[in-house]
Parts: sequence; C-alpha cells; structure tokens
Amino acid sequence: MAQTQRAMTPASQPILCVGACAWTTIFRVGHLPRGSAKIIPDDAIQIGDGMSASAACAVVALGGRAEFWARVGDDANGRAAIASLVGAGLNCDHVQFVPDVKGSFCTVVIDGDGERIVIPRHDPALPNDTDWLPLARIRNGEFSAVLTEVRWPEGAAAVLDAAREAGIPAILDAEIGAPGAMEFLAAKATHVLYSETGLAAHVGAAAVGDQLMRAQAVLPTQFLGVTRGADGFFWLDAGRVEHATGIAVNAVDTLGAGDVFHGAYALGLAERMSATEAARFACVAASLKCAVFGGRIGAPNRAAVLANL
Repeated sequence: MAQTQRAMTPASQPILCVGACAWTTIFRVGHLPRGSAKIIPDDAIQIGDGMSASAACAVVALGGRAEFWARVGDDANGRAAIASLVGAGLNCDHVQFVPDVKGSFCTVVIDGDGERIVIPRHDPALPNDTDWLPLARIRNGEFSAVLTEVRWPEGAAAVLDAAREAGIPAILDAEIGAPGAMEFLAAKATHVLYSETGLAAHVGAAAVGDQLMRAQAVLPTQFLGVTRGADGFFWLDAGRVEHATGIAVNAVDTLGAGDVFHGAYALGLAERMSATEAARFACVAASLKCAVFGGRIGAPNRAAVLANL
C-alpha cells in the first residue's frame, strides 16, 4: 500500500526532456523480408517520436507533466513531428525550428514477434549550438528532473550541468552515440541508465553485475543501472546488484519500450519513489507498452501500471 500511495503523489514541477525527434512511419508486417520484396503492411501509423521525446510522452501518459526542448529542421517533417508531440500533451514552446535544415524522418518495420528494423535520417546541417537554451529555468527550480540522451551531446551536456547545479535528478539515457559522447555525458549525470548495448560499449562484455561494477569504478558517484529487455532492470545499490522485472505480455511491438521505461523511471524519481519502487514502476510500464502497436503510442496510463504492480 505504501508503494501505491507514493506512486500517486504528483511531482510539483514538470520533467524536462531534451534531445532529438523525428517524423516516423511505423509499419507492422507478418515477417521481416529477406532480399527484395514488396509487402502490404497489416497496420501503419505516423508519429513524432525520439528517445527523449517518447520518454516525455510516457511521462504525460502516466499522469505527469513534461516539457521538450530540441532543435528541429523547419520543414513539413519537422513541423509534423512537433505537432504530434504537442498533441500528445508535451509543452514544446522551447523547440527551435531551424531554417534551411531538413527535419529528421524515420521508417520502422515491425514483424509479428514485435522485433523491428529502424532506418532514421538526420540532416548533418542541424546546428549543435546551445546558446538559445533557457538554462536559467532549470537552475531556478522550474523542473523536478531532467532526462536527456546522446543524440545531441552539446544540448545534453548543458542541461545535465544545469540540473546538477539545481540539485535535481540529471538522468542520462546511455545508448551508443557519437564516439565518446556517452562517456562524456555519463560523467555529468546523476543517474546513468544504460541500454544493454550502451553498457557493453562502455565497459565491455561480461556478466551484468561485473559490467556495472566496472562502470562504477569509472563513475563512482553516479547511480548506475541497465535495461535488458524482457530480463528487466539491474542496478547497483551500495555495491550490491539489485533487479526488477516487468510482467508477461503478448509482445507485438518493442519499439519505444526503453523510452517508456526512462520516462516512467524519471517520473518515479520526481515523485520521490525509492530506487526499487521506481524500477518496478518503470518495468511494468515498459512491459505494457510492448503489448500495443505504435511505438510510444503504447505508453500506458497510471491506472494500468498500478493495477499490474
């Protein structure tokens, strides 16, 4: 009962999510083709998404508030992506539309087992400057947590620094990115939440406990954890490896499950859940997402998560 009560205590301020986004077309097919093929999809959808963007949408679906900062190409794709995120409930007032740059776009093909092929395209002309970011809003206490990723290292570094100055959770979705970006940003975060591939890229292949111990030797003051798909979430607590799992579902679409986990975990931290409570909350949210086609569209509401805790 105590866990449910804490999980229902709303954060006083919104969560800030910063990163990249794209206008994404998602196709569902019976199987992924080999060689040349022309396939009629069973279903299709177009949405604005991205690592931090989808995490922010999950925060809103779970009853929280989220704001999204990004720089986006000022064309039909960029405008459509942001309109989609606004429609999902995000505050996108501080998205910068960049003239003469193409908006990112992506095609995803998902098979009958929920596995997928992702083909993104980002305009290399998209600028990396951060002078326009209203970082004073972070330092002035307008957000309960910051969540960012590796796709825009300059922006991520700026908001992680500001979050640490403000004394709020500075959370990094630690996935593989440009060479050195993950390592550089992890040193600035308070919470480093690796993907399985991200952790292996950082410290090498090993048993998950050994990997986390290796990472802790490099990042001695950070909270460290790793998502491992259906195996759940592993993290270090005072040198001990802890573990939380989700629930069994009929997985039809794993796209965005990690993003939903990160959004739910950030919301848990903002609501002052314990590490164990936040991990279990996020694992269940990510599991439920996998049962719904449509990427981030499958993010569950809070009632569904609480009913399955």
